[in-house]
Amino acid sequence: MFKEVGNTTIKTHHIAKCHCGSIELELHLPNGIEKPRRCDCSICRRKGAIVASVKLDGIRVVKGQEFIKLYQFNTLEAKHYFCSNCGIYTHHQRRSEPTEYGFNVGCLQGVNPFDLGDVVTNDGVNHPADR
Repeated sequence: MFKEVGNTTIKTHHIAKCHCGSIELELHLPNGIEKPRRCDCSICRRKGAIVASVKLDGIRVVKGQEFIKLYQFNTLEAKHYFCSNCGIYTHHQRRSEPTEYGFNVGCLQGVNPFDLGDVVTNDGVNHPADR
């Protein structure tokens, strides 16, 4: 759990934006950034983001709903969202924990995800739902 990242205090209601600013999300992070991780599944390897989790009611679209695009593959269970303008992945509804969203830590205002240091890499290649 991270309540501060570098010089940035993680607010209880923190703003996240895509690169171009078309999408703005408000995340409810009462405990800071929880469960930061990387994943080595086929999509996560390509996007390279550090993600953390919130409950489904922990993300509210403040602006840009019309720019949010959905991408699904394989089992079609996970829902990956990205900006149709700049292409940045903002969040996804998790396949392994469908009651949660994973969100791109790099989209949090004022946060450099590299300030988190080493983060765990989940084995998405051998996902439990694929067994």
